[in-house]
Amino acid sequence: MESGTGETTAAMTRPPAARRRWTRMRVLGLVLMGLWAAAGLGALWVVVSGFDAETFAKYFPRMLSGLVVTMELVIGPIAIGMLLGLLLAWARLAGNRVVDALAFSYMYFFRGTPLLAQVFLVYYGAGQLRPQLEAWNLWWFFREAWYCVLLTFTLNTGAYQAEIYRVAIASVPKGQWEGALALGLSRRVAFLKIILPQALITALRPLGNEVILMIKGSAIASVVTILDLMGTTRLAFSRTFNFDVYLWAAVLYLIIVETMRRAWDRMEGYLTRHLKRAGDEES
Repeated sequence: MESGTGETTAAMTRPPAARRRWTRMRVLGLVLMGLWAAAGLGALWVVVSGFDAETFAKYFPRMLSGLVVTMELVIGPIAIGMLLGLLLAWARLAGNRVVDALAFSYMYFFRGTPLLAQVFLVYYGAGQLRPQLEAWNLWWFFREAWYCVLLTFTLNTGAYQAEIYRVAIASVPKGQWEGALALGLSRRVAFLKIILPQALITALRPLGNEVILMIKGSAIASVVTILDLMGTTRLAFSRTFNFDVYLWAAVLYLIIVETMRRAWDRMEGYLTRHLKRAGDEES
C-alpha cells in the first residue's frame, strides 16, 4: 500500500509541470496563429484598399488561363514521373550493382541540384548542342521551352518519386515476398499483385507532398518565357506596376494547393478505410 501511495503521490506532482509546459506551447501557438491572421488581414486590406478593377478585369482572366497551364505542367510530369520513379525504384532494389549505381547517380543528381538549374541546363544547354540535336532530328523538341520544361519536371519528380517508392517497397515485410514465392508466384507477379499495392499505401502521404511541391515549383517555368500562372503575373506587373497581381497569384496558388491537399486526404482516407476498420476491430 505504501508503494502504491508513493507512486500516486509522485504522479500527482507531475501534472502541474506538464500543464505549465502545455500552457506555454499553447500560448506560443496562439501567438503564431495571431501573427498569421494579422498578416492575412493585412494582405487582404492591401488588396481591398488598392483594388484596381480595370487591372483585375484585364489580367485576372489571363492569370486563370495561366493557372491551367500550370496544372498541365504539373499533371503530365507527375504521371510520367510515377512510371519513371517505379522503374528507378525497381533498379535500386534489383540487386544488380551496376544498375543500382546508375539509378542512384541519377537520383542523387536530380535530388541534389536546384530545379531552376536543371531547367537552365536543359533549355539553354540544348542550344549549345544544336548541330548534334539537328543531326539526330531532336531539335524540334529542345527548341521549345514548353517541351524542355516538361522534360525537366518529369526527370526531377521521377527522382523524388523513385526514392519514395524505394523506401515504401523496402518497408513491406520480407515475409510477404516469401509467402508469395512459396505459393508459386513469380517475382514479377508477387511484386505487382502483393508488394506494390501495400507499398503504394505507404507512399500516399509523401506522394501528396511531392505533388504540392511540384505545383509551387512550377513557377520556375516562367523564367524561360512560359506563360503559366507566375508568367502571366510577371507580365501583368511589368505592364501595370501594380503589386496586387502578385497577391492575386498567391491566392490562386493557395486555393489550388489547399484543394489538392483536401482531395488527396479524401483519396487517402478512402484507400485506407479497410486499415482503419481493422484497427477499430482490434481495439
